[in-house]
Amino acid sequence: MPHYLHYEFTKKAILNKIHVFKEKPMAVSLAQAKELDALAKKNNIQVMVALQRRFNPIYSTFFQLIDKIGKVFYIEAKYTFFVDNPGEGWRGKKNLAGGGCVIDMGYHMIDLLIWYFGLPDKVLAEMSNQAKEEVTYDVEDTSQIIFKYEKKRIWGSLLISRVIPPKQEYINVYGTRGIIHLEREKIERYSPNGEVIESIKREYNCSLPAEDMLEYFIKVIKGEKENISTPKFHFNNMAFIEAAYKSKEIGQFVDPKEVLKNEN
Repeated sequence: MPHYLHYEFTKKAILNKIHVFKEKPMAVSLAQAKELDALAKKNNIQVMVALQRRFNPIYSTFFQLIDKIGKVFYIEAKYTFFVDNPGEGWRGKKNLAGGGCVIDMGYHMIDLLIWYFGLPDKVLAEMSNQAKEEVTYDVEDTSQIIFKYEKKRIWGSLLISRVIPPKQEYINVYGTRGIIHLEREKIERYSPNGEVIESIKREYNCSLPAEDMLEYFIKVIKGEKENISTPKFHFNNMAFIEAAYKSKEIGQFVDPKEVLKNEN
């Protein structure tokens, strides 16, 4: 479903007292996310956004390893693949998608960064849509985002692209006593010089997290589980995304926490 329809259909469902289990992104703007959150609370309706990676044990294992690599100083994240025509369909139109690779596929990586480290203090983004000759589309197909956690003295980079092969999705976290490499089917811990210390692998079946999320949502509706992916939960994700787009527009670092605070 085109991203611009998420708000409209979610709002209609809430007003009709229907619980909503939906795909990402939460909305195409932080303002929409805040409005849907308020509306859901007012009508006592559960809205839960699907975050498959949070239901994959490989990703939650990160928290068991992070203290073993000392003081984190750098994060490298990458999510790329190749599509022949990045401007084709609704994903190639800003008015339908709300943006390009950042708000679409990038949403997953941004969510992981915020899950593991919190909302950054600064975001600097560059974007382009020049991968195809004589083809025009108004959303980014590639973006490089630099982010900083100033108090923690951590910085990192996130590369997102729908036109750069091969298909890759990983996060590398560098610390004073080691490195963590994380991808869909495995997580590994290395020594500072790159030797493997431990490796955990899991055969990935993409249907399993989806089934787990749906079962979890049913329990949320019944009051048996807490909703861990409400619209409010996604305010940080939307603030990061809006900070990235604003950064590209003005050509300098933007504080997503200020974006979050200023959007009332």
